[in-house]
Amino acid sequence: MKKFYSLLIAGLILFGLSFQGCQKKAPEINKLSSEEVKAGWELLFDGTTSTGWRGYNKTEFPKGWEVVDGTLHCIGTGTGEAGAENGGDIIYDQKFKNFTLKLEWKISKGGNSGIFILGQEVPGWPIYKTAPEMQVLDNENHPDAQMGKDGNRQAGSLYDLIPAKPQNAKPVGEWNAVEIICFKGTILFKQNGEKVAEFHLWTDDWKNMVKDSKFPELNPNWADVAKEGLIAFQDHGDDVWYRNVKIKVTD
Repeated sequence: MKKFYSLLIAGLILFGLSFQGCQKKAPEINKLSSEEVKAGWELLFDGTTSTGWRGYNKTEFPKGWEVVDGTLHCIGTGTGEAGAENGGDIIYDQKFKNFTLKLEWKISKGGNSGIFILGQEVPGWPIYKTAPEMQVLDNENHPDAQMGKDGNRQAGSLYDLIPAKPQNAKPVGEWNAVEIICFKGTILFKQNGEKVAEFHLWTDDWKNMVKDSKFPELNPNWADVAKEGLIAFQDHGDDVWYRNVKIKVTD
């Protein structure tokens, strides 16, 4: 009997080691694989410092953000609105034209944020007066999810213009993977591996869609999105985390 139990235990140990060997190794956070390096990807966030990032219309990295646990973390103020003295949106200090951007985000309960592309710095203006936004939101608890039209303020949407379909955002506390492809005015939004929105800048369809939205009230020339601009993360007064921010320039 002792021999039987010894063999059983040995078998279980070997099975466990074999199972562990078959498991996929989790990708490293804020690192590029050798294949990504060869393909021309660049990290925009190293996971330990704010190098390359600063506040919008500021020279320094705002105190309302921190680098913690391998993330860029917007420290919530509890107000649900941007504009805290030490906060504000953050930008990567380089303009991009044609690119693929990948990142992951995680939102707090009732949280709201956004990812801006092709933005411009205009003194006295917030970046949303110049830049399309991919919405970052807790769809279950933030009222913005029920506002707008046809869900166009839910996570993954082109904010207030095109709803993300399918709506596949993960719940609070889980990481969502984003891919934004920008090439000569054609923009694709992908969320958690699925294309959720597509639009084409500077076309008649684009101009008509914007004309019927709230954006001309903010900036009469909002539809004339720049061909090259800034990537930004929004401070909306709520806790939000970003990581694995990488870009591949295609021009």
